[in-house]
Amino acid sequence: MGKANIAETEMLNIRLPDEIIRWLDSLVEQGIYSSRSEAIRDFLREFVLEAGGESAGK
Repeated sequence: MGKANIAETEMLNIRLPDEIIRWLDSLVEQGIYSSRSEAIRDFLREFVLEAGGESAGK
């Protein structure tokens, strides 16, 4: 997936359970994602696309 243009993004603060944070950190440590934010953006984009949201990848 292409990277979102930073000028078109908005910051969002969220709280997640420790288990999910450890899982995200593991993905970053393995080099699958460069940051927690990148992983969360990718997962949300996929979720929205699967739910029928056409503009999520833009």
